[in-house]
Amino acid sequence: MNYTLHQLQIFLKIAQIQSITKASEELHLTQPAVSIQLKNFQEQFPIPLTEVVGRKIYITDFGKEIALAAEKIINEVYAINYKTLAYQGELSGRLKISIVSTGKYVMPYFLADFMKNNPGVDLIMDVTNKAKVIESIELNEADFALVSVLPKKLKINRIELMPNKLYYIGSNEIKFAKKPTKKMLFENLPLIYREQGSATRNAMESFISKNQFSVRKKIELTSNEAVKQAVISGLGGSIMPLIGIKNELKNKDVQIFPIKGLPIITTWNLIWLKSKKLSPASKALLNFLAKEKDDIIKEKFGWIKTI
Repeated sequence: MNYTLHQLQIFLKIAQIQSITKASEELHLTQPAVSIQLKNFQEQFPIPLTEVVGRKIYITDFGKEIALAAEKIINEVYAINYKTLAYQGELSGRLKISIVSTGKYVMPYFLADFMKNNPGVDLIMDVTNKAKVIESIELNEADFALVSVLPKKLKINRIELMPNKLYYIGSNEIKFAKKPTKKMLFENLPLIYREQGSATRNAMESFISKNQFSVRKKIELTSNEAVKQAVISGLGGSIMPLIGIKNELKNKDVQIFPIKGLPIITTWNLIWLKSKKLSPASKALLNFLAKEKDDIIKEKFGWIKTI
């Protein structure tokens, strides 16, 4: 057999995602390149690794065994690299952080200087929905998770990072003859929601239920970016985290409508399992955040206080 480490990495990603297209996107390769490498890898084995039904690719039982072996080999290669760096006196290792979608506007700023100061540390940041974020922590697939709503059933430790404020926003082109009331905003304009399970949606629904608002029409979209574009276009209004609309406010694409009871304020927390045995890289990150988070908030998020 004459397969390469690169082929192992590609096949493992395909096995994890079960999509050549999505695997190529995550690996930053073209789809034809991934397909060719998969074909070359398959030629090393007399038993099929995958099968295609309709337009979907499935991993065979044999393929799943090979994927597990590939993951072990790749991890051992990483371990060799980290041990080399450790012998040279450098902090090394991998950090995997799972974050909810809005967290992409927050977490990178708390990681940037840490990663610059520790070139021997590799970072994997998985941006996904709340359910998968909690699952990744529960199954010990991630070292940390960034959430704005704490899981109730897990025993966790946490470090508070910063407040998360949610406001009602609409297109800057929306004009009212007089100051809009809650009734005008919620009953006259369609309300744009995130998908079920989203922490932002949960906060919206709790606020609406508490205030007994009736909603004219619901529109459901599956990402913050999609919601923002829908709001900018005038499709409706939404309750969104302030952290995600900085540029849109600056460019006057959206406006905040003051409503009693808003903003909704939660807290961004970096969490990890109490039972988790932290790696040196994980401990170093926590020490860094404890010392530097206030300065990071002041430097990178000071604009929030001006809203």
